[in-house]
Amino acid sequence: MFKKETYINRRQQLAQDVEKGIILFIGNSESPMNYADNTYHFRQDSSFLYFFGINHPDVAAIVDAESGESIVYGNDYTIDDIVWMGDQPTIASRSAQSGVTQSGTIDQLKADLQKAQSQGRKIHFLPLYRAESQIKLFQWIGILPEQVKEKASLELIKAVIKQRNYKSEEEIVEIEKAVNTTVDMHLAAMRIARPGMQEAEVAAEVERIAIAAGGQISFPVIGTINGQTLHNHYHGNTLKEGGMFLLDAGAETAMGYAGDMSSTFPVNKTFSSEQKEIYQVALNSHNKAIELLKPGVPFKDIYFESAREIMRGMKDLGFVTGDIEEGIAEGAHAMFFPCGLGHMMGLDVHDMEDLGEQYVGYHKEAKSTQFGLKSLRLARKLEPGFVLTIEPGIYFIPQLIDLWKNEKRFQKYLNFTKLEQFKNFGGCRNEEDFLITETGARLLGKPLPKSIEDVENERLKAF
Repeated sequence: MFKKETYINRRQQLAQDVEKGIILFIGNSESPMNYADNTYHFRQDSSFLYFFGINHPDVAAIVDAESGESIVYGNDYTIDDIVWMGDQPTIASRSAQSGVTQSGTIDQLKADLQKAQSQGRKIHFLPLYRAESQIKLFQWIGILPEQVKEKASLELIKAVIKQRNYKSEEEIVEIEKAVNTTVDMHLAAMRIARPGMQEAEVAAEVERIAIAAGGQISFPVIGTINGQTLHNHYHGNTLKEGGMFLLDAGAETAMGYAGDMSSTFPVNKTFSSEQKEIYQVALNSHNKAIELLKPGVPFKDIYFESAREIMRGMKDLGFVTGDIEEGIAEGAHAMFFPCGLGHMMGLDVHDMEDLGEQYVGYHKEAKSTQFGLKSLRLARKLEPGFVLTIEPGIYFIPQLIDLWKNEKRFQKYLNFTKLEQFKNFGGCRNEEDFLITETGARLLGKPLPKSIEDVENERLKAF
């Protein structure tokens, strides 16, 4: 945890921004894998962590927006629990660490919420992404699970985003811990991957490093020879001569802050000539985006410049024909780049995705429905304190090639004859994490090899 004053100040600011009513935070519960006592790794709700710092299941809290008073609720463990789990801090002692002097049981929470309802006070709550939290809300204040989305407090959503979007110095220190461990995870993959290994062997070493650093992975490891599948969590393939390996993986610190990086390297010691050409185009796009990072620049503009760099490079290689600007306007670039350029990062690897991309990443901008562009998670003007990823890539997706070819789509922009020859190429991307500063941007953590020369030098250590 941070010092208790951090949490006190965050809650005071939240109460001022919401102004009226009761703010309810529901912490996460343990989640069973296959029976009640065999659970997944516990992960606390990120907004609960942000305002209270209590990494413990089955707690909830309220902040009175008018008085500023906070109360944490939960049930202390009984001797039956302690036999299995050892001695545990009380709810009162956990609350004190975040500067909360009042605590109560879950039954008392239900009574306090119902009292507030009877007084006509508004109860603010955030969107709930876990079914058990929706059930608790129904039990406590009678809101049905299907009503949660429409009744979640937009006022509270915006007040939370107002704070969490801007990372403090102590948060940056924690994020850099996660990023440095993330770099170690990627270096390990580059140094051990060899032809004949299973994807699972590489993924296991990557995950081991995250856990050995005292935390966890920040999302399920993507480690694959099929880089054209953007979120490929299957690890059952064998690394083969002449192929490439794409790793998208991040570490999470014990406090819940995330790192998120991607790397692509040859299964052999060196890239093939074709791999070098396409990898370099993707890297040029990546570096161009980094050059443009500074306050006041709309991230959507950086996305389009990144797309232009990909289209220019792919035109030089014979994959693209016709006018590049027209092709991008119509969405032809999504053949190679069907995703966004990056996203906010903090306590969530996609920071505050549960609160809604339109509020976190778009502010007042409209979100596109165009294929590819609609996957852009961040579009708003950049501001000091934002932490975000940069991750353009180039992907050859056989199903997309077939679909657009059969539909005769974008024929004046795309060379389908050449695309057919690369249907088994896969995909590549690099991803790094940045802090927007007052004057530009700063790479977070230590650098990861990304130039062709640096990647190949790292690969030599595997042989």
